[in-house]
Amino acid sequence: MLKFPKWVFLFVSILMTTIITVSAQRNYSVVFYNVENLFDTWDDPGTADEEFTPQGTRHWTRQHFEDKLKMIYKALITAGDGQFPDIIGLAEIENLWVIEQLISQTPLIKGNYGIIHKESPDPRGIDVALLYRKERIKPLEFDFIPVSATGENAFVSRDILRFTGLVGTEILHFFVNHWPSRSGGYLETKEKRNIAARTLRKSVDSLLTSNRDARIIIMGDFNATPYEKCFFSILKAFPYPGVNDPLSLINLSTLWTKRREGTIRNAGQWEVFDQLICTTNLLNNKILVISPDENGICDFSFLTEPDPTYLGKKPFRTYNGPIYHGGVSDHLPVRIKILAGK
Repeated sequence: MLKFPKWVFLFVSILMTTIITVSAQRNYSVVFYNVENLFDTWDDPGTADEEFTPQGTRHWTRQHFEDKLKMIYKALITAGDGQFPDIIGLAEIENLWVIEQLISQTPLIKGNYGIIHKESPDPRGIDVALLYRKERIKPLEFDFIPVSATGENAFVSRDILRFTGLVGTEILHFFVNHWPSRSGGYLETKEKRNIAARTLRKSVDSLLTSNRDARIIIMGDFNATPYEKCFFSILKAFPYPGVNDPLSLINLSTLWTKRREGTIRNAGQWEVFDQLICTTNLLNNKILVISPDENGICDFSFLTEPDPTYLGKKPFRTYNGPIYHGGVSDHLPVRIKILAGK
């Protein structure tokens, strides 16, 4: 049996580590996370945020806020397999200040993130936002698309965030969504989500009309499952592997439903509300490609807890009703990896 000096094994170990690190740096990671009520501790007279103050019904304190930031950081860095995600979509953040705290008062500060955010007209003051790593993603443009209706069923919801950036040598378009909730009843609120789907589809069509080869990634909390009408009939986002139509979208989240996974749990049933959708050209592109096997729900053990009522596990929330519980969110984060070609 041949025996090699110890330095040989050390050299091989260093070489393999270098190869893995370089390979990881050539790929890109995208994470979406509804962080459930990331509020500051002050009462904003313009929004209904009174409960998230020290004097409010939830007794929301600076310590609770800082603990939540730490858990969000841990979730994001774990979703990136120990690396800083290149693109992070966020939902249910109150304002720019809380995002700045997230990326400056946790180790995310080392990720050197830029922020895309705008105050939305949501009555509770919760917004969507996008973070991007400045040395990895070059921002080109962004926009905020209103989601609302007038007349008898008038409502206003969170804006849809559109971000266009240079990822490597490729231009990618990202949409961050938080569609109207089911509060008030599923049937009573369904048309609001249909309106959000039409709004998003109109913006997608605008991009594809200008450039039929536009590469698009859609993420968000849609408050709807991947097989509902708002996806099939309106957004034209079909189950993986999609349909033979370059103008249609592929809903990668349908892979999770086949595995009976979910991002949110209600009365013991997992549902996939948080989804990732892309254009077909991101599954067969030779420069940047999304691998269906490199996406999924981040059901890390520290983000879940036992469900004593319905058995199994459930997301580890910050509050159980009005009682502080110490968790992070009622949603689980989702992620995809964009693999760089040769």
